[in-house]
Amino acid sequence: MTLVLSETDEQGIVTMTLNDPETRNAISDLPMIEALEEAVHAAEADPRSRVIILTGAGKAFSSGGNIKKMGAGGGLNDPLPAKTRANYRTGIQRLPQMFEAMELPVVCAVNGAAIGAGCDLTLMCDVRIAGEHAKFAESFVKLGIVPGDGGAWLLPRVVGWSRACEMALTGDLVDAEEAKAIGLVSRVVPQGKLMETARDVALRIAANPTHAVRLTKRLLRKAGQQSLSEILETSAAYQALAHATADHEEAVAAMLEKRPPVFKGV
Repeated sequence: MTLVLSETDEQGIVTMTLNDPETRNAISDLPMIEALEEAVHAAEADPRSRVIILTGAGKAFSSGGNIKKMGAGGGLNDPLPAKTRANYRTGIQRLPQMFEAMELPVVCAVNGAAIGAGCDLTLMCDVRIAGEHAKFAESFVKLGIVPGDGGAWLLPRVVGWSRACEMALTGDLVDAEEAKAIGLVSRVVPQGKLMETARDVALRIAANPTHAVRLTKRLLRKAGQQSLSEILETSAAYQALAHATADHEEAVAAMLEKRPPVFKGV
């Protein structure tokens, strides 16, 4: 079985689907981690790629950890704590590192439950759109463990400190409308319109100059970690790169000539 389905269309939209419905698309096992890495790296290396849409097969987006393998000696857990630590560092923690380094924007189409590490996977994406049946939970505490995949860093940056603490310390479910209210997702749409809406957003991103989109994403990511003076310096450097592109010249010319631009990704 192919654990991550990936398809690129003529507009450069790469649709990636977590494809293990039997485990509700659990992402803690190495085969799934490696499959997602392979799909992302292939998309980043493909010059046709402009935007990624990430979703899940079946009724869930991702259940996060594979609970059937959480006992001692199963999955990431090991009788030796030092080995468990190493398993996390060389396993699921590869995902937040990869998403942080990505240049392609990622639109997350949350089609169902996003639980634990599945919730954190949505946080690694850039735009989150929820179907009306979506549910979220930072539920590690209910299993007697902590967010081992970077959720403690990701969640407060999205929903704020107080709400992040409430979610992480209770482990309670948050439905789609509440997720929208706290800024966990940007919009909630009818289930049957989810992929159509995600594609519409992806197309509007893809319509812009490729280099400007990628540089803007990198700038937004860095802005959460740098001081104002640092981000101003980074902005100036990125702007110098953007001004040197042919697509920038085309954008200015098209606006002055009052015609649609024709971008070539250079």
